[in-house]
Amino acid sequence: TPDWPDGQRIWEFAQANGVTMLGVSPTLVRLLMARADGLPHGPGVVRVLASSGEPWTPDAYRWLYADAFGGTVPIVNYSGGTEVSGGILSNTLAQPIHPCAFAGPLPGMGADVVSDAGATLPTGVGELALRHASPGMPLTFWRDDERYRETYWTRWEGLWHHGDWAERTADGVWYIRGRSDDTLKVAGKRVGPSEVESVVNAVPGIVESAAVGVPHPTKGDALVVFARHDGRPEDLGALGQTIADAVADAMGRPLRPQQVHVVTALPRTRSGKILRRLVRAAYLGEPYGDVSALEDESAVAVIEATR
Repeated sequence: TPDWPDGQRIWEFAQANGVTMLGVSPTLVRLLMARADGLPHGPGVVRVLASSGEPWTPDAYRWLYADAFGGTVPIVNYSGGTEVSGGILSNTLAQPIHPCAFAGPLPGMGADVVSDAGATLPTGVGELALRHASPGMPLTFWRDDERYRETYWTRWEGLWHHGDWAERTADGVWYIRGRSDDTLKVAGKRVGPSEVESVVNAVPGIVESAAVGVPHPTKGDALVVFARHDGRPEDLGALGQTIADAVADAMGRPLRPQQVHVVTALPRTRSGKILRRLVRAAYLGEPYGDVSALEDESAVAVIEATR
């Protein structure tokens, strides 16, 4: 456990073992941000930080780079998938590193940003796809050929559909904007949950959050936010109002959350990823599906209690 018995655990481990390249996740960083004892006592021997698993939020990235390591240690951000046996996008130490972003695709991956029709989008947000076989691409799922085909190959002919929203800027910088199956469509506008969560997580007292869409008769989806606070005594009702105001101010009044629930826990996998699908199902009373990766079942009851 990287924050037990105190917030120095992971930093002391790195120092004691001479770790020069340290891998962290944005979830871990947000956990340490919320602790009074979470800052390391200097960079030690760490020369490179690496991160993966989920999109960064600007506040967590800034804390790790500027506050924790004094702007002296680069963060090599990379994103891929277990099923392709490695990375798709990455930074390198030989190219400029942009906060929360990637320098571009790894060699041999054939990565592209495409429209709903599968056409290349030179700039802007679209689906992440692979245009040719990659070095680690699987041939099937164990004893389930049809599920493998439906998951990756039925969206577009000859293109691997990875399931992430990606953005490519005019300067050639790439971003991952979250899972495309988590995307919300509120009042005709397509919104990635990570966009909302970046705003929510910047509210003082909030450690992490999950934004989900629930059915709405006119908007299509209505936005509901679940925010985990740092445990300090405060007026949680006022905190929820502050969160709703922050989202409306940053993203426009049509995206103001229908509900904000300040909670003590969020369902996550053992590797630290928040399970938005499970958050939504628990809130709406729908079947949960596969929960084998769930770290703590009691977190689901916390969401159920907000219905």
